[in-house]
Order: sequence, then structure tokens, then C-alpha cells
Amino acid sequence: MQNKLFLLCSALLSFALLAAACSNDDNTDTQDDASDTALISLEQECDAWGGIQAPAGFRVNMVTDIGKIDDGTFNEFAYEGMVAAAECFDIKETGVIETASEADYTANLNTSASENPDVLITVGFLIGTDTLEAANENPDISYIGVDQFHPEYPNNYIGVLFNEHEGGFIAGALAASLSETGVIGVVGGVEIPPVVKFLNGYEAGAKHINPNISVLKVYNESFADPAKGASDARQFIGEGADVVFGAGGPTGSGGIKAAAEAGAFAIGVDQDEYYTTFDGGNAPGSENLVSSAIKRVDLSVFRNIGEAVRDTFSGGAYTLTVDNMGITYAPFHDAAVSPEVAATVERVRAGLADGSIETGICAIDGLFLGENSACD
Repeated sequence: MQNKLFLLCSALLSFALLAAACSNDDNTDTQDDASDTALISLEQECDAWGGIQAPAGFRVNMVTDIGKIDDGTFNEFAYEGMVAAAECFDIKETGVIETASEADYTANLNTSASENPDVLITVGFLIGTDTLEAANENPDISYIGVDQFHPEYPNNYIGVLFNEHEGGFIAGALAASLSETGVIGVVGGVEIPPVVKFLNGYEAGAKHINPNISVLKVYNESFADPAKGASDARQFIGEGADVVFGAGGPTGSGGIKAAAEAGAFAIGVDQDEYYTTFDGGNAPGSENLVSSAIKRVDLSVFRNIGEAVRDTFSGGAYTLTVDNMGITYAPFHDAAVSPEVAATVERVRAGLADGSIETGICAIDGLFLGENSACD
């Protein structure tokens, strides 16, 4: 199934180099236009499916991770993928349940399943165990679990996985290229494999550029505590960090917002936080939001809904990587990024894509290879 999904978009993908960016408006516009060509749009993805339509009564439901569908994280990105798929495949019936706490996972899944959807999307690593149980109990529902790894999946359950360590590596290379103090930081969420992959990938990417750089890292007990993330970022800045990466939902977003407002460079995650956390350039500190490490959650949701619509849905792991454009980075927008830094970041991305650069991170648990990782 994974190969079929990749072939759907292979004709659409172009690996054009990002144009060099600089601080004047004309060159920034050129850079943004070039980087946008490396991002397959949902409209292009729809065209690739050849106009197939869902049967009458086809229904898609979604249960979010803790948060909302407009929270600027992968909840929102997954929702955008569902909405785009509904429009593309003429799906008339959709529903969303927003999760307030971990204690609500089981009840929310049961409520959503009671509506007899054809597809039920669940978002986040933490809801994965409940999703597996629900999939086993409801074999007639096709489950799409974003960020959910299991050793085995039933035939009606696809676990969408990402090589977050590759996205973190790119962010780290960017941070190290920008840092003047030799100290950078990253505000993480809960210490689970996707977050560990981001944080360790960030460290590895930074040290690929500058082996002597100091990388400050912190995990948090919640993905939904922007005040704590802001406090972490301010502490990092006090310790000399001049670039902060946020990889922890609203907690991480709180961190990069505080960092940017304080004058440090900031790097977002999951989707382009220039348009979410920084309100399209209208929020304070927007000029310091350098880029975002993007996980194309929207594409993964869209594609797997498409598989269900055409009755080719098959359980298993579906992994998005730099190579298949499921992991990438956002345009630099208002940030004053030099042509040299832009070229370095693109060189790193291309190296990850063709295999000439390796992260040194285990794709299963996010630990460094050789340090008792699951890959050793």
C-alpha cells in the first residue's frame, strides 16, 4: 500500500533547490516562491486521484489529541487533510470530537465509532493504544492513526509514522547556521518517541554543522502548556541561546513565541507556524520566525482517506520521510536568512533525501544509534 501511495504523488514532486534568501523584500519573495514548489499542495494531490468519488453515505470522523482543530499543531493539520479529502472525494458526512484530556480518549473513540463512520482518524501517539483496541473491536471501520506505532496492525488500521529525526536534523542545521552565540535550545513536549526523534535529530543536525555547539533540551509533562514552554525558552535565552526550536504542540509554540518576542530566532514544527502561531506575520516577533520543520500530516490523512474511498485501504505502517516529501521545511518568510544559510539548509535536506547524510538516530525510538536504541 505504501508504494501505491507514493506513486500517486511521484509525478507531482519536483526537487527544485530553494532559491537563496536575503533580507530585502524582492529576494525574500523569490525564495518563498521557490520553496513553495517543493511542497505538494492538497489541490495537486486531489488532481492525482483522478476524480474518484465516495459512495453515498460515506462518513469520516476524527478524534483529536488533547487540543483543538484550530490549535496550530498537527490536530489542525490532520483536520485540514480531512476537509480537503471530503471536498475532493465528495464526502458529505464528517464529524470531529476534540479531546480535552487523556481520560477522554476511550469515551471519545466509542462515541465516534457509534456513528458508524467508514473512516475514523485519531491524532497523536498517546491515543494509539486506545485506537488499536478500537480497531480490533470495530473491524468494519478503517482507522487512520497519526503518529501511532505498533509492532503489528490489524487490516483496518494504518499507523501514520514520520521520520521526525530528519525534520529535527534540518531544524538543527538551520539553527547552528544562524547561531552567533554557539548555544541553541529546543522546547519539547512529552518524552515520547516522535518528540525524542525531533529533539535528538535537532542536536544531531546542529552538530553536523558545528560539532562544538551547545544544545539545550527540555521535555515537558504536557503538550498543552504554552506558559511552561515560554518559561523554558526564556531560561534558554538566559543561558545564551539565540535560536529556539519548539517541538511539543502548544507547549512548544509558547516557547518559540516567547523566544521570537525576545529577539531570538525561532523555528516552528508540524506545519508552517508563520501562519498559525504568528498569524501570518501579524503577531509580535514574526520577523524572527525563521522556518518550521513540517510533517505533512494533512497529506497522510488525505491519501489514506483516498485509499478507503477506492476500497484499497490496507492496514500497516505508512511512513513519511524527507525522500517522499512527507518531511520538509517551511519558507523563511520575513526572516533575514542569508543566501549562504539557505543553501546550507537545502544541501542538508537534499543529502537526507538521497542518503548521503544520515542522522544517526533510530527511527523507532529516537535514541542515538549505539546508545541502546531499538535499532541497535
